[in-house]
Amino acid sequence: MFFRTSSGAIPQGDLGKKGSAVAMLPHDPHWPTASEWLAGRHLGTAIGVLGVLGVPLSRGSITPGRCDLAPCSIRSILGKYTTFDITRGSNLEDLAVKELGDLDIADHFPGDAAEVITSAVNSALQSVDALVILGGDNSVTRSAFGGLGQPIDECGLLTLDAHLDLRDLEGGQTNSNPIRGLLEDGLPGHNIVQIGLQAFVNSEPNMEVARRAGIRVVDVEQVRGRGIESVVRESLADLSCVARRIYVDFDIDVLDRAFAPACPGSKPGGLLPYELVRAAGCCGASPKVVAIDIVEVDPEKDIAENTVMAAASCFLAFAEGLRSRIENSSGLHRS
Repeated sequence: MFFRTSSGAIPQGDLGKKGSAVAMLPHDPHWPTASEWLAGRHLGTAIGVLGVLGVPLSRGSITPGRCDLAPCSIRSILGKYTTFDITRGSNLEDLAVKELGDLDIADHFPGDAAEVITSAVNSALQSVDALVILGGDNSVTRSAFGGLGQPIDECGLLTLDAHLDLRDLEGGQTNSNPIRGLLEDGLPGHNIVQIGLQAFVNSEPNMEVARRAGIRVVDVEQVRGRGIESVVRESLADLSCVARRIYVDFDIDVLDRAFAPACPGSKPGGLLPYELVRAAGCCGASPKVVAIDIVEVDPEKDIAENTVMAAASCFLAFAEGLRSRIENSSGLHRS
């Protein structure tokens, strides 16, 4: 008999050996985990392909940390999830996963890694229906966005973030200025919508930059008043009018700090996990969303795996949205 742990299956005879995992369950073929799906398990002929790419940058963080560890941690925690969405009666095993591994850039500064990231994203998008980029700190966003492969003024950006990320570029690329960098690269401000901005974590001069550029800002109080799904769907519809491809940046510090202790920039008063999950599902279902990133998680600072689980839930919700998008567009419905 084999037993499943978060890192895989081990023979029964090894259960008592030193170093074996403490919490182990009998392997159950009727309980397929999301980590098995990520490793290649799917149901017969898949209806689509989801790409997964790790971009473990951390040297661009203005608060030093180990966001480079997040891709591995998010993949590992998927062993605690299944592929079945009981709410929708759907199964992620309808989707194949193209696991692209991690880029070898953990020791790089953002500017030095930019070309590698852009090239990897561009290459991945040639063979998948959508791409999930596991960061890494938020400096990932600027270079990854460049991989969309369209003229920049034909691309759109949606961010779910507590911060504007519009600090100046004098000190180089950091996790505090990817949006400022994209404006410098030529992305029109009216092609950007930022959702979840919070009070007392942004500056008035940076807000003035957003106003002048024409960036649409939806703060957390507006989200609460209108509902996250309404805000995200409207924002995606607006971006779809000006963009051929849309990129979504999920900075997990958009969550209330109680649910994101591993995000250096999270504060009390942010979004709740169910709001993040619903936003991710909406993005997955949107026809023009081709790539997302999930960033700003430092596993070494986590408590009870709260933040890593939130990031994994975001990932799975996006995947389910993509699955439903492909199913609906193809007229394929499982009985």
